[in-house]
Amino acid sequence: MSNKIYSELPIRRSDVPVIEFRGVSKTYMTGTHALEDVNIKINSGEFVFVVGSSGAGKSTFMKLIMREEKANTGIITVNGYNLTRMPRRQIPMLRRTMGIVFQDFRLIPTMNVFQNVAFAMHVVGASNRDIRREVSKALSKVGLGDKARSMPRELSGGEQQRVGLARALVNSPDLIIADEPTGNVDPNMSYEIVSLLTEINKRGTTILMVTHDHNLVRDFKHRVIMLDSGRIVADNAAGGVAE
Repeated sequence: MSNKIYSELPIRRSDVPVIEFRGVSKTYMTGTHALEDVNIKINSGEFVFVVGSSGAGKSTFMKLIMREEKANTGIITVNGYNLTRMPRRQIPMLRRTMGIVFQDFRLIPTMNVFQNVAFAMHVVGASNRDIRREVSKALSKVGLGDKARSMPRELSGGEQQRVGLARALVNSPDLIIADEPTGNVDPNMSYEIVSLLTEINKRGTTILMVTHDHNLVRDFKHRVIMLDSGRIVADNAAGGVAE
């Protein structure tokens, strides 16, 4: 897919961390220690893979960033928001600064492709004129300009995930969170999706991607954070993964 489709994405630069965890721990009511004393900083424009075995703390790490869960101790800042002190009424404002790509696509089956992507703009109060323009641009960026009127059931798994990516892109977020976005697609489509995310990242958007696919991590030379038993056990800027 040609890089020129990204020419209209703005280039963002900032020395302020997009995500920062300082002494963060999370224990659930069940007594499960999901994260313990996590300290990490992710700067603007980085592409970061988050890896680890099942139960390592990856899901909790992402939920804390999206403020689906709240830390027991420590300080978390995301896109300039202090999540530790954030009242519930501000959570929607936080989430508008990020795009989220899910493993299970989460498309609305009764809406066509255009409507699914447009939904992300409707919830932030965008005008119909802006919606028409930006949704068309987002679909073109992911190679689905000719699928706007298709229903989700008419698409392959890879195409559905690209609709999810267009939805994450449409509000021009500073940060995209991708939670196992290649988990339900074939290997070829997995590489295509990560290639798309990499091209988006080259224009300045910060990407945080959880994955269990070490082949992708090895082939795309991005920073890798490894979690094990709730702790960060490796932070490799060279793109390698410890065995």
